[in-house]
Order: sequence, then structure tokens, then C-alpha cells
Amino acid sequence: MTEPCDLPAVTLRRMIGARALSPVELMRSCIARVAGTNPATNAIVAECFDRGMAEARTAEQAVMRGDALGALHGLPVGIKDLNDTEGLRTTYGSPLFKDNVPAGDERIVAAIRAAGGIVVAKTNTPEFGTGGNTFNDVYGATGNAFDPALSCAGSSGGSGVALACSMLPLCTGSDTGGSLRKPASWSGVVGFRPTPGLVASEKRKLGWTVFSVQGPMGRDVADTALLLSVMASTDSRDPMASPWLRQEDIDALASPPEIDLAGLRVAFSADLGFAPIAPSIRAVFAERMAAIAPAFAAMEDTHPPMDGMAQAYRVLRCTTFHASFRHIYERDPKLLGRNTRTNYEEGLGYSLADVAAAHAAQTRLYREAQDFFARHDLLLTPTQVLTPYPKNEPFPTDLEGTPLTGYFDTSATTYAITMLGHPAITIPCGVDRKGFPFGLQVVGRRGADRWLLGAAAALERLFAGLATHRRPLPDFARLKTLSGAATAG
Repeated sequence: MTEPCDLPAVTLRRMIGARALSPVELMRSCIARVAGTNPATNAIVAECFDRGMAEARTAEQAVMRGDALGALHGLPVGIKDLNDTEGLRTTYGSPLFKDNVPAGDERIVAAIRAAGGIVVAKTNTPEFGTGGNTFNDVYGATGNAFDPALSCAGSSGGSGVALACSMLPLCTGSDTGGSLRKPASWSGVVGFRPTPGLVASEKRKLGWTVFSVQGPMGRDVADTALLLSVMASTDSRDPMASPWLRQEDIDALASPPEIDLAGLRVAFSADLGFAPIAPSIRAVFAERMAAIAPAFAAMEDTHPPMDGMAQAYRVLRCTTFHASFRHIYERDPKLLGRNTRTNYEEGLGYSLADVAAAHAAQTRLYREAQDFFARHDLLLTPTQVLTPYPKNEPFPTDLEGTPLTGYFDTSATTYAITMLGHPAITIPCGVDRKGFPFGLQVVGRRGADRWLLGAAAALERLFAGLATHRRPLPDFARLKTLSGAATAG
């Protein structure tokens, strides 16, 4: 029997509005699923279920009175533990903030509450979101929903796993080099990195860069689009936010257009010409692309120019670490975890000339990508270039025989898109050779976020009819058994 927590967010919101489901019933279902799966996975690391139940009762009363209801009315929402939540512990994954309880919400959290969403949980993240694996010294590691002994990726790993296990219908994420897309891939859910500025953030340290963005995560494209329509904003505190975006354009994000795949010119690339990739993942990607090629007007194995991408990314990512963590590092480097500290220290070796050259390379690559997307409607790549590894390893050191030197060695297919400033969405696309979720990254034109959501929804419908491409589901019975053992232990 399907539990309320297993239903899509769009369906849940429709049922609540039609008085076919009470927000209280939904909240109880989500809390029960958390109890049955979170001890095994450690996806949710702080919660306020008592407050959530009280807000659910208030939401139920609003429905019964016939009040106007917000887009997320009565839906429980998980917030990544990098976002400030009023009255709910927010640690950023750092022992420096292990007792931090914010007095107010940051903008995207306030927007979710204003739309009727019920903020009930924080989802796990590596320290300050730094890393391709979700573990930290405050809460420990989050395990993969398909095998809790393995990594769920990062840095929005807690959100990905909470969604995969149907603990919550919607969660927030954030993304610099792939932190939203990569955990969505290994959780078999959807993660959307919007065009920088669409989801305005007052907290970005370097406001004029395309690097860090906030974005929605859901179990399907429609749910993800719904949350995006609430998170998007023209808030001028973010200098990348568009002052010309109208509220009707923001609201329309919840209803992506119908896209006919048969009219699309599609490019695909396993490695973008430079990304390390495991041979088994390359093979799976080739099989998936061959199966869907007849659906498009044209499909070509090609990619935008990437010459100089890796070096430019290494340099520019270090500028974000120096902007964010200099005050901590100069007090005591040991206050920062390994990933954060090593990224900061790498930046000490670069010069102003290196930074200027990196910005120039990024600009050149961006302009070359605009020419590429004038000739192609979509670019498809693997989101993850490897299969999950043990969750207590900071990062993998071997890629099926290829040695690796750092955690972002496995992120080239995602960080390259970050550097270009284009929107990208990860959607489930079957499983890999070991039976773990395989995610497909779908990249669209800059600023065409709503259109890209429509294209992803069309792909999602196509995949639903292909046994090899369908979204996989975790073994909930096994997770419940593991959770019981963890609780007893």
C-alpha cells in the first residue's frame, strides 16, 4: 500500500487543496518514514517534528476554512544544513557552529515558509559544503539509500537520500561544482542547478561569480519545478539576480512547457573531452544514449570546447575559499577540515596573473559555448563518472585503475557546466553495472530554465517506458531492518 509520503509533491499539494489528504496525515507519514529509514542512512541531522505537527494542524485548519493556499501549503520540506533556519540548529557541517541556532531564516527558507511549506528538518552536508562525499565532524557520514555503507555523494547528500527514502517530498540543495547534481544522481532523484541569479541569495560571498547557486531537489521533474517556482526571486541583494524577471515568469516555472523530443538537436558526451571517467560508466552511458537516439531529430557525439577548463576551475574555485574562510584560516588552520583547508592552501600558490588568466579562459569558454548551443538544443552527459565508494572515505583515490588526486577529479562533467553558467538538471536514468542509480545530466541554454525543465520532463516520460532507464527505488524493507538494528545498537 502506498503511503502518503511516497506520493509526488505535486500530487500531495493537489490532494491537500481538495481536502483529500490532511497535512497532519502527511506529516505523520513522513515522520514514520524518517523513523524507519534515517537511523540507517543519517540523511536528516536536525528536526523539529513537534513544531512541524503544530504547523500541520494550522495548515489543516486553513484548508477547512477555505483560505487561499500557497504553492507548498502543508508540504514538509527539508533544508540543507548550509541554510539558516530560525529556531532550528544550523551547523554548516562545522564543529565551530555545532550549537548554532539562527534567530532568523535566510531568504529561500523564508520564501518556502511563506508559500506554506513546513520546514521540519535539516539535511546533512560536508563541512561548509566542501566535498564530494557527505560527512562531517558534527554528524558523521550519510549513507547511500541503496547501500548505507557507501557514499551518497555531496554536498547535498542528505537531501538526496531523504528524497530517495521518501522521508520528505521536497528538499533544498546548493551547487558549486556539482554539489546538487551529483548526490541526486546517486540517490535516483532530480536535482536542478538553475542559471546563476534565478534563485537569488543574499549570502553569496562573491556575488558576481556564477559558482555557487541554490537549487531545488525532488523525486521527479514536476516536483522540482514546483519548488523552483518558490525559491526563485529578483532579490537585488544578489547582484546576479535579474531585475527584469516578472512574478508571472517565476510562477510559470512550476508549469514547464510541453517539449517534443522529435524536434530537438541533441549533443552527448561521456567526458566532455577531458573528464576522467570509469570505463563501466562510459559503457553504461553509451548504451543509454544508443537506446534514446531515435527519439530526437538529430543526436551527435560532441561537446563545447573545453581547452583550459580544468586549470581555470582550479584557480577560480580557490578564490571562493579565500573569500569565505580567510578569517578562520588565519586564526588557526586546524579549525578547518581537510577539504576546506587544502582548497584554501592551494589558493596561496596562485598569483593575481593566474586569477586574471583563469577569468579570461572562463570568458572564452563561455562564448564558445554560446556558439555550440546555437547549434544544439541540449547537451547530455553522465552526472557521476564512477560508482559509489565507501562512505567513510573522504574521496575516491582510484577510478577503475586511474589514480585520482582529489575529490573534484571526479566532478569535471559537472564543474565544467558550472563554469559556463548554464542551467543543468540531473534526472534518473536506470542503474549502473553494480545496480546503483545512474543519473543523466541535461544541460540547456543560459537563461532557458523553464524550457529545460520541460525538456527534462519529456525525457522523464520517455525513460518511464524503458526498463533500462526507469528511476530505481531503494529497498525500504532492508533500510527499515538496518534502521532497527542501528536504533537498538
